[in-house]
Amino acid sequence: MPYVNIKVTRENGKGITIEEKKQLILGATKLLQDVLGKNPATTIVIIDEIETDNWGIAGQTVTERRKEGN
Repeated sequence: MPYVNIKVTRENGKGITIEEKKQLILGATKLLQDVLGKNPATTIVIIDEIETDNWGIAGQTVTERRKEGN
């Protein structure tokens, strides 16, 4: 039973749309089916949207890095 966890940042207080989530779930499921022959009926896809203050890179939050243009 494949388990896929997709983590993305919430940009400007907005998350990704329902349609984008549907596309991610379908795409990840299809990729596992096509590449590894996994059964789509048993493939689990979880999408976590993380606030940019809760995601850090190189000792800074993503919020700080974006303000600096990184």
